[in-house]
Amino acid sequence: MTDQSERDPAIATVLSHRRQLTNVAYRLLGSLADAEDAVQEALIRWYALTPADRDAIESPAAWLTTVTSRICLDQLGSARARRERYVGEWIPEPVPDRTEWPGAPGDAADPADRITLDESIDMAFLVVLDSMSPAERVAFLLHDVFRYPFAEVAEIVGRTPAACRQLASTARRRVRDARPVQPPPARRAELVREFKRAWEAKDVNALLGLLDPDAVAVADGGGRVPAALEPRAGAEAIASSFVELANRVTGLVFEEHTVNGQPGLVGVQDGATVAVLAFDVADDRITRIWAVRNPDKLRPWNVG
Repeated sequence: MTDQSERDPAIATVLSHRRQLTNVAYRLLGSLADAEDAVQEALIRWYALTPADRDAIESPAAWLTTVTSRICLDQLGSARARRERYVGEWIPEPVPDRTEWPGAPGDAADPADRITLDESIDMAFLVVLDSMSPAERVAFLLHDVFRYPFAEVAEIVGRTPAACRQLASTARRRVRDARPVQPPPARRAELVREFKRAWEAKDVNALLGLLDPDAVAVADGGGRVPAALEPRAGAEAIASSFVELANRVTGLVFEEHTVNGQPGLVGVQDGATVAVLAFDVADDRITRIWAVRNPDKLRPWNVG
């Protein structure tokens, strides 16, 4: 059966931009679910235009990106109020590598509604973004990541190009200061694999050897499942908590997967993903662990 997009080339053209829009919105919001909602709202606004208005738009992709970005900017403004009501720590929603997406075809083709990841959007990067003001985040991402000129960014943010340039510069310094020199990907993967083995062996000393003394672990249960409400600081506290978890929980298996473009672990229990762990590494030690347990944020890992 021929769907509407195949019958109408104009619709197919607009829908072909959906993946790019989702990429923009996910980076801006840190939530795939919210990103999909923002893109859907932008498409609704597109189809609400008269045919004459749509024909008058020279670049549908640019129009849709502008509208999507403005929707995200509005959402970012209200997100801080929602975070104040959030139970426990809030962590950006983790997403799999496109080749590991449940049900993805063997050729790793990218359906329009799936996020494309790269090394610039790992969990540590998203956490830094989340510390920025909405205007900083939008200006920095649109210019530095998606290469939009400041004149176009200014129209979206509602400030002058010079002000947007300053916002992006401030955000750039934050990212640079927060991100240590990263080891090669193979070494990152090796450290995560050794962490998994140490956890399976319930070896506190091995875990201590992998963790930076000042490491921090953050869990996000969203009030939906049990999770530490405060970050755990220090290698000893983190190692002890993971060994206690191994002793207490039965049937939990950690599998190695790509999480936001970086080596991570996925906790599977009774055939379902119950946790996704992302890591940050510096000086050959694990410095940060983000453990997402909120089922609402694990939707991409439990489809197919």
